[in-house]
Amino acid sequence: MNKKLIETLLESHPTPFYVFDTGVLKGRIAYLRSVLPENIALCYAVKANTFIPGVLKDIIDRFEVCSPGELKICRTQNLMSEKLVISGVYKDPELMEELVKGEFLPGAYTVESVGQFKLLHGLASRYKKKIPMLLRLTSGGQFGMDAEDICNIVKNSRNDPCLNILGIQYFSGTQKKSLRRLERELNEVDRLLEKLDKEYGCRLPELEFGPGLPVDYFAGENFNEEEFLQGFAQLLKGLSHKGKITLELGRSIAASCGTYLTRIVDTKRNKGQNYAIVDGGIHQMVYYGQSMAMKQPLCELFPRRPVENEQNWNICGSLCTINDILVKQMPLSDVKTGDVLIFKNTGAYAMTEGIALFLSRNLPAIVILDEKGESHLARGPLETYPLNM
Repeated sequence: MNKKLIETLLESHPTPFYVFDTGVLKGRIAYLRSVLPENIALCYAVKANTFIPGVLKDIIDRFEVCSPGELKICRTQNLMSEKLVISGVYKDPELMEELVKGEFLPGAYTVESVGQFKLLHGLASRYKKKIPMLLRLTSGGQFGMDAEDICNIVKNSRNDPCLNILGIQYFSGTQKKSLRRLERELNEVDRLLEKLDKEYGCRLPELEFGPGLPVDYFAGENFNEEEFLQGFAQLLKGLSHKGKITLELGRSIAASCGTYLTRIVDTKRNKGQNYAIVDGGIHQMVYYGQSMAMKQPLCELFPRRPVENEQNWNICGSLCTINDILVKQMPLSDVKTGDVLIFKNTGAYAMTEGIALFLSRNLPAIVILDEKGESHLARGPLETYPLNM
């Protein structure tokens, strides 16, 4: 964003607030498609940023929905039902029944456990509907199922008229910078798909894979993303599975489109340390991998100042807790109350992973910047405390 645009936004909206740039977002999608194999589909994980699915509805192949709230958001933003994957480690039985028996037909349901399979299978049988399923293979922990459970489901239900087992889903984490790790994971899923084909005569047409592609958040990181993605593309081309491959992405799609603006409301010097207090804080913005501000995020002071007579500043939020530190020892020149700090790469998770209710401060406003540079208020500052009862 240029100086004039930042000034316009600050005149129109009280800090703190987020800006999500749709031009940057669409450019990111175009870039990913340009470096990945042509036949790769993209699935957006709605939990990464619930304010942008409507922008993506015509350029993303699928949307992963993990809660009733996310489903409502997607329906409100007029996403086509066939593009939605109903996911999540817990699937509310009442909601599942509503979906299965109704006219709103999602493109697929993930199956995280044998219990979920029985729930969905029972509903499909009751309402005489054919349920499209993606069976989630676990990478450990509470998510997904062991390969043995998946094999048993396929073996016992491959001819069931109420089921349409589309394929396997796999996701093991985020910020993965090792191609060797991705290769091991892809090979594991590839072997399972091959086993289902050879041993049970069930050639599943699809693999939905969450690679957890990394994003640079902190100063000094110089990850060569293009080289990494080219290597990843070769791994995808080398799979034995020749059916549909969908990559589930959240952070990698949305991070770069977001900016968080918060204003310095007080400055002080305590025991030889400079402190700047901002009107935002960790309740509104959390970086992946940030721990007590031990790393310095991509951040700049506005208005910009010449790099001279710099001093180190600790940037602290407005919460009454020693944990509310956004940046430690950030070199800044001529800091004044009223200045604004601009945090970059905040388009994914940053606005949702904070302790939003602590001190009952308002949630930040959300501004959408369209491709013409015009801003639209998606949500004003939102109160977090209860109404009078």
